[in-house]
Amino acid sequence: MSAPVNTPLRGPAFGSYPLDDVGWLLTDLSGADLEAPAEQRERAVQSGTAHYAESLPVEYRPAGDYLALFHRALRDNSVRVAHDVGVLTELVRHLVTPRPVLLSLARAGTPVGVLMRRWALAADGADLPHYAVSIVRGRGIDVAALRWVADRHGTADLVFVDGWTGKGAIARELHEALAAVRDRDGLDVPGRLAVLADPGGCTPLHAGRDDYLIPSACLNSTVSGLVSRTVLNPALTGPGRFHGAKFYTEFAADDLSLTFLDAVSGRFDEVRATVARDWPVLAAADRDVTWQGLAEVRRIGEAYGVTDLNLVKPGIGETTRVLLRRVPWRVLVHPGAGPDIEHVRVLARRRGVPVEVVPDLRFRCVGLVRGMTG
Repeated sequence: MSAPVNTPLRGPAFGSYPLDDVGWLLTDLSGADLEAPAEQRERAVQSGTAHYAESLPVEYRPAGDYLALFHRALRDNSVRVAHDVGVLTELVRHLVTPRPVLLSLARAGTPVGVLMRRWALAADGADLPHYAVSIVRGRGIDVAALRWVADRHGTADLVFVDGWTGKGAIARELHEALAAVRDRDGLDVPGRLAVLADPGGCTPLHAGRDDYLIPSACLNSTVSGLVSRTVLNPALTGPGRFHGAKFYTEFAADDLSLTFLDAVSGRFDEVRATVARDWPVLAAADRDVTWQGLAEVRRIGEAYGVTDLNLVKPGIGETTRVLLRRVPWRVLVHPGAGPDIEHVRVLARRRGVPVEVVPDLRFRCVGLVRGMTG
């Protein structure tokens, strides 16, 4: 049997990003029936009869008032995101390699990777290679995708990109997976992870450690190129194939992917001077990994009797995900969280999820998933 043919997928054939913005190192599963109701998926995952990456949640279709919150967040935070994209890109280019190969962790990392590529192009014409790769908690990184990139670009300049950190599950998964790839396959890939917001204290490559609303966290595929979460289902991909994902062409009328990217990149000129001032300061500051998010999650688990820490999701981005595609139990909020979590409050009201104010919370908010077993 011949070896599988893997090649990057690009818009407009796959995804709504322009062709040059990103190459998706994924298998197109758009024709597969993978969506299942949240409670059905949750029971299967928590009981151990299925892995979360074998299926997909039903995509949330935002209504008018919720979309208004997204647009408000984009208006209020686009300058901050533009600044942080610039700071992060300059940190990577000055501290790691002047010409990084960006590997976004699909899908939350993909808009950030696109923006970093746009920053470098606008700053000095550097045309950085950018790909989106799949990583799955408990199953590791897509090794076929890593091999594909390494064959074409080597490994010395590879930098992984994500949006934010929480308790560090993906950061730890990445490092463990790359160690396994090195030991098993002899492929030595540096475990550099660059994120806009690192409230979990999981990586030295960050633009800040404040838990704030990155507007792309509000939505699912409609802010991520109309691409689903990644899927790792052996029945659909098989050995040697890239992990999979779906392209939701039916959501095209709701697509805000380019709206988000253009709103942020449109502020690059405005923040260029402050980026030039701020990235050297951050480069010289204490950027040690602290895993403070994991410590907070353990404390919350003890306080609320949650023994499976996978059910505790800290930070604005993770709490939003809980409300969009999991079965939430409750939401904890810091009393000073402010307007950055208004969309969280809206989603919680819609799903009938209690919101509890917790004065000493390290994050703006934390989502707790309902335990479905025992």
